[in-house]
Amino acid sequence: MDTHLVTMTADKYVTIDGLKIRYIEEGTGYPVLFMHGASLGSSADVFRRNLSHFAQAGFRALAFDFPGYGLSEVGDDLSLAYQTNMAPKFMDALGLKKVALVAHSRSGGQAVQLASKEPERYSHLVVLGTGTLLPPLPEDVEGRYSQVAARVDRQMAQTEPTIDDTKKLMQADLFHTELVTPEELALRHSRSIGRCFEVFTKRAQSQEGAGGSGAQPAVPQWKRMLELKIPVLLMFGREDRAHAGDRAELFKKMHPEINLHIMNGCKHMVPWDVEQEVYRLAIPFIKSGT
Repeated sequence: MDTHLVTMTADKYVTIDGLKIRYIEEGTGYPVLFMHGASLGSSADVFRRNLSHFAQAGFRALAFDFPGYGLSEVGDDLSLAYQTNMAPKFMDALGLKKVALVAHSRSGGQAVQLASKEPERYSHLVVLGTGTLLPPLPEDVEGRYSQVAARVDRQMAQTEPTIDDTKKLMQADLFHTELVTPEELALRHSRSIGRCFEVFTKRAQSQEGAGGSGAQPAVPQWKRMLELKIPVLLMFGREDRAHAGDRAELFKKMHPEINLHIMNGCKHMVPWDVEQEVYRLAIPFIKSGT
């Protein structure tokens, strides 16, 4: 864990499909693209504490707000497919031919889809806390964890959060709750209210009208990930929700060849709870072969 002061990085914008997409970046060199999750208040700011360390290691570290998140504009298409396709569109807009991906939470599954479709565009994939990329426990009913996540999203979409609500949500995702400083709390809350909350609510309603998160894929995401043609590094918090630690242990036993690490003293916010471990593992991993 690193409790260093997180400084603000200047906002930048690029226009994609007529939408102003906000991003932040630090450093020069081989590009590493960070993809944030889908929880209320998620944005590129999740990685503000991480970008400088990757920049110091010789990378061009970039993170963008998906449409409707953070400070990015949003159009009529609220689908997950459109969100996913925004990553290569963002790369094209900035002239990035090939990148390494660092994906947190839901975006890990999106990153697997991207790397499956165009493996030549992505050199490495680092997955941080994506539960859908873990197999279910033997006694589990298939899809239970995604159903729980969908129910939590629906609950969050019912009422705009107070600052105390946002604090509770942040603390629930962190083992090291002291990282929820007044500055971090204020920033996260600003990304959870107003237009961001309205879009979050519309997205939740559209998914519910379509039958939740949609039909389960014929091949689970964790099996598709095993077929990727690029190197993959996975990091999960042992104390994360939905028995992530146990499921990660099971996955490692099933496939001992995978590069998977289970982090003690870590819940869902892997890039915060075990920040130094992320640098220790991910930086040399990405440097290999780039």
